[in-house]
Amino acid sequence: MVTPEMSCFHPSPAFSLQAELMENPMVSIPELYVQHQQEPPQIVDVDLHNTVPVSPIPVIDMHHLAIHQGRESDEIIQKLHSACKDWGIFLLVNHGVGASLQKKLKQEIEEFFKLPLEEKMRYQLKPGDFQGYGHTLISLDDKKLDWADRFYMVTNPSYMRKPHLLPQLSPSFREALEGYMSELQELARRLILLIAESLKIDEEKIMEMFKDGMQSVRMTYYPPCPKPELVMGLKPHSDGSFITILHQVNGVDGLQVKKDGSWIPVNFIPDSLVVNLGDILEILSNGLYKSCEHRAMVNSVKERISIGMFFNPNLDADVGPLASLITPQNPPLFKTVGMQKYVEDFFARKLDGKSYIEVLRIKEDQAK
Repeated sequence: MVTPEMSCFHPSPAFSLQAELMENPMVSIPELYVQHQQEPPQIVDVDLHNTVPVSPIPVIDMHHLAIHQGRESDEIIQKLHSACKDWGIFLLVNHGVGASLQKKLKQEIEEFFKLPLEEKMRYQLKPGDFQGYGHTLISLDDKKLDWADRFYMVTNPSYMRKPHLLPQLSPSFREALEGYMSELQELARRLILLIAESLKIDEEKIMEMFKDGMQSVRMTYYPPCPKPELVMGLKPHSDGSFITILHQVNGVDGLQVKKDGSWIPVNFIPDSLVVNLGDILEILSNGLYKSCEHRAMVNSVKERISIGMFFNPNLDADVGPLASLITPQNPPLFKTVGMQKYVEDFFARKLDGKSYIEVLRIKEDQAK
C-alpha cells in the first residue's frame, strides 16, 4: 500500500536508501519504487538430494582451459562459444582470483556500507555526474526508482578518475579494491583472448582495441524490502560493456537473466564469478554473441551486495561489426560509432531492456 505522504517522496541522486531505511523503517512502499507489471521468474528445478537449486546457466571452468590441449581444449572453447551464443552469460569457476583477496574485499565493502551516512557522503554523486555514491541513478524521463544504493567509479583511463573517489578511500579498502581490480584485469585479458579464439578473429587486433581500455567498477547495496514483490533492485537492462565480471559479495541470490522470454534465477555458486556479455560484444560479433538482459531482485530478510567490473575498448576505438566477420551472406547488422560517442549516448539514456543496442541496429530500409 502507498500512503499519501510516501507518494510525495522524491529523493535526490545523493540520497541513500540504506540510511533512510535505518532512520525511518518503511511498512509501506513509496510509489516511486513500486514497479507494476513485473514479470515473474521461471521456477527452477531443485536437487531433491541436496535441496540446492539447479541453475541452467552454463559453467565455464578456467582450470580445464589451462590444463587441456588439443581436442579437449577445442571442446571447452566450443562450450564457451555456445554459452556466448545461446545465453550471453556464464558462471566462471577456478578463475584464479585469490580467495583471500575476495574475502578481504568482502569485509571492506561491507564495512563501507556500514559507515555513517555523513562519511559515505564524502563520495556522493554530484549534479550532472554519474560517478560516486548514492541512489541508483535514473534519467529525468524515468518515473521509477530502483531499490538500491550504489558506488560507481571509472577506474581507467586514469585521467577519468575522480580525485574525491578512489584516492580518498581508506587505505585498507583502496588496497583491497586495487588488488582485486588488478586480478580482474588479468582475468578479463584472458577471457577476451578466449572469446577472440571462439569467434575465430585476430587476437592482436582485438587486444589493440582494449589497450588502455575504459574500465569501471560498481558496488551495489540492495537493502531488505518489506514488500519485495513490489520493487526492483535493478531494472531489466543489458550492459553497455564488452564484458562485465560480477562478484556476488555476500552470496545472496537476486540476479535473474532473460532467456527465451522467461526470467531465470542465476543461482550462486560459492567462489564463482558471473560473466555477462554486453552490447559492445554483440555489436562486434555482428549479433552472433548476445548481450544478456538481466535484472536484480531483492528479498525481505537479507541485504544483497555485489561488485561488478565493466571492461570496454579504449576511447579511440570504433564500435561496430568486425570486418573479418562480414560477408555478402552476413552483412553488418549494426552501425559503427566511435567509443567516445558510444559512452556518451549510453549514459544519456535510461536503463530499458536492450533499447540502446536497438538504436544502433541497421534497419532494413537503411541497409538498402
